[in-house]
Amino acid sequence: MGNDAFGINRETIVRMVQEVRDVTDLGVQVAVVIGGGNIFRGVAGGSVGMDRATADYMGMLATVMNALALADAMNKNGMTARVMSAINIDQVVEPYVRPKALQYLEEGKVVIFAAGTGNPFFTTDTAAALRGAEIGAELVLKATKVDGVYTADPKKDPTATRYTKLSFDEAMSKRLEVMDAAAFALCRDQKLPIKVFSIFKHGALKRVVLGEDEGTLVHV
Repeated sequence: MGNDAFGINRETIVRMVQEVRDVTDLGVQVAVVIGGGNIFRGVAGGSVGMDRATADYMGMLATVMNALALADAMNKNGMTARVMSAINIDQVVEPYVRPKALQYLEEGKVVIFAAGTGNPFFTTDTAAALRGAEIGAELVLKATKVDGVYTADPKKDPTATRYTKLSFDEAMSKRLEVMDAAAFALCRDQKLPIKVFSIFKHGALKRVVLGEDEGTLVHV
């Protein structure tokens, strides 16, 4: 949503697409799990008092809208993107089918996983961990507002320092909020490393993929 209150900001999408293209141009296979907060914020007031499962399904549908917008921008940028949804909306997007997703990745297409896990009560983090495990990803990239995991909240504590690397056990013992509990547990159990970095830093995604000192790596 960029600097807008909610919705889809064109400049932000174009910038995100270029960040991903810089990585796919290296020959790296990329799958994207996208959230829906930018759209759901616009209706959040009306969801107060709503059944949690209903609100979650609305959020999942918002991710489908984002996925379509992202795929469209990617295709117009000379990339080939495919949206796969965990909720069947056959007239709009194709359903998530693991072998098909793997085929698309091998063909050099960017796969955008929409509608989370398809189940209420699970976050986008959990969807990313689940899809990452299913496709045999080497790394789960958590693109967020901060450029890594810190010893304390850097906005509140000026002495907070960024961890370059952390083990899953360290992150748990220090109660560092890397991902939500379900996503974190899945990555730990599957020995799937997580890289936390800022999506707002230009070129950060490419630096992460190239193994440079960017963000925080959480590993076994």
